[in-house]
Amino acid sequence: MNTNLKFEREELSENNVTLKVFGDVTIHTATRLREQLKPLFTAKMQSVHVVLDHVEFMDSSGIATLVEGLQWSRLTGGRFVLSGLSDNVRDIFSLAKLDTVFEIEDSFAT
Repeated sequence: MNTNLKFEREELSENNVTLKVFGDVTIHTATRLREQLKPLFTAKMQSVHVVLDHVEFMDSSGIATLVEGLQWSRLTGGRFVLSGLSDNVRDIFSLAKLDTVFEIEDSFAT
């Protein structure tokens, strides 16, 4: 299992940011994802888009971190979008019925 989690953050505008995630999101790496996500949710942020094209595996810690992100977005009135879910990750979201809770796009388009 790969514990090397990397991120690319791109400010699309003053109030819109994209966070691209590279690597597996597990109990060993979810804290780093949380550290990247939490500061993005401010009162002025309108949209946070998390691109998961390069995440092949995500365990319950990763899912919990994304649920936190969704909660933070709701508290700040912002939009929280996930895209590029691999088949494995999409299956987890589907089994947990989280695919009906999150806004999920097939791919990220700027």
